[in-house]
Amino acid sequence: MGQQALESYLWGAANLLRGLIDAGDYKQYVFPLPFFKRLSDVWDEDHRNALDETGDRGYAEATANDRFIIPAGAHWSDVRRAARDVGRTLRTTFRAIETANPERLAGVFGNAPWTDKAQMPAATLKNLIEHFSKHTLSLAAVPEDELGNAYEYLVKQFADDSGHTAQEFYTNRTLVHLMTQMLRPRPGERIYDPTAGTGGMLISALAEVHGNGGDARTLGLYGQESCTASRTSGSRSATR
Repeated sequence: MGQQALESYLWGAANLLRGLIDAGDYKQYVFPLPFFKRLSDVWDEDHRNALDETGDRGYAEATANDRFIIPAGAHWSDVRRAARDVGRTLRTTFRAIETANPERLAGVFGNAPWTDKAQMPAATLKNLIEHFSKHTLSLAAVPEDELGNAYEYLVKQFADDSGHTAQEFYTNRTLVHLMTQMLRPRPGERIYDPTAGTGGMLISALAEVHGNGGDARTLGLYGQESCTASRTSGSRSATR
């Protein structure tokens, strides 16, 4: 997919919710699902690459779990197979992933009322899951910067729909690039963004080092948002 197609694909999920809930509530249902799909697809990608390299399934699973742990029964494919109580299955799955990755993913899926069938019928949840099942969101299929741009596009669309301005939620990408160029990050340095948001500043710093011929893997990237600290290093910022 190109950038425009990716943005249209993600925004298409919001169209499935029109008339069911207030536009201001779209994001609490839409954002967690592509993130969950991304986690599962990147896990599959790492597992497949390691298995092709060694033929050792144990090694392949350990390699895939090195980035983010996907517990047994908590993969996207498991939720997609759920025939009933889809909301409960999603909630249980999200909590299992957060518990398995306490330092990186605690609270990342939010607290949407997934089990409230009056507000979010099971059929609508199934439609959302099938919508996001149409495309693979692996690193090879959708690089970090493209997904980050699409995420910010969603932020803008949700802000517009709810009567806010996007600048309340993220920094303009042109300004981010200018700040990164002024910062002039170098390999081996550590960069901290106290209001990381979507992580655009950190990814831009990574791209700046790589673009100047430096080894981006030695760059330490630290971000904090909503008083929850997290750390990612070099190319391991998988889901952004």
